[in-house]
Amino acid sequence: MNSLAKIVKYSFYDILRSWWVLLYGLFFLAITSTLLYFSGDFTKSLVSLLNVVLLLVPLISTVFGTMYFYNSREFTELLLAQPIKRSHIFLGQYLGLTISLMLSFCLGIGLAFVVYAGTLEQSSHLFMLMLCGSLLTAIFTIVAFLVSVCFEDKIKGFGIAILIWLCAAVIYDGLFLAFLVVFNDYPLEKASVGITLFNPIDLSRILILLRLETAALLGYTGAVFEKFFGTMQGTLISFTALVLWIILPLILFIRKVSHKDF
Repeated sequence: MNSLAKIVKYSFYDILRSWWVLLYGLFFLAITSTLLYFSGDFTKSLVSLLNVVLLLVPLISTVFGTMYFYNSREFTELLLAQPIKRSHIFLGQYLGLTISLMLSFCLGIGLAFVVYAGTLEQSSHLFMLMLCGSLLTAIFTIVAFLVSVCFEDKIKGFGIAILIWLCAAVIYDGLFLAFLVVFNDYPLEKASVGITLFNPIDLSRILILLRLETAALLGYTGAVFEKFFGTMQGTLISFTALVLWIILPLILFIRKVSHKDF
């Protein structure tokens, strides 16, 4: 087993021993079970669950990513003294944390669905939700790692990471709405689609709502989004954008740690 696999394995099992990761999975198990049990409409349950996922998954990933990077600094310095590639050390820690959070999230939702088993179509909708949640986990974890390596001060790094989450989850929607209102007299179809690609949270929301055929919840731009994101080409572009949100910060992170003096 090479050094990267060993570090991933160690980080994965180390994080799984944390009660926080267990509680994270149990929370989604409880909330999913509650929504599916008390609601007679699967679509409404999934939309409610979607709102929880889009708010909490990026937040938890940001918090876990930031605190894990700062708290494991002594262990990281120990690894840096060994004949191990820097990229293997930091990539292994990132993968270990990301995989553990993804597993906890998917098991929490998946187990609840197994208990209240639905149709094949409902399973595909739930799979899309888990896929988008997993991608958001990977995105905001690497963003948290990148912010943490850029700021030595833990408080400052944590604050910047939370600010990024706040901008993506809350502030972005207000600015986007203001943009649509101010430039209402202009054709905004292409601009709206382009701007959406720059926010992984909003992009995930659109992909899932369109799959549920609830474009009306997207407002008066719903028809525009459905025309683009509802096609196979639009879906591929959307997932490509989400993957790039992982790859580009990861490249910047590896380049940063490769030249950083610890």
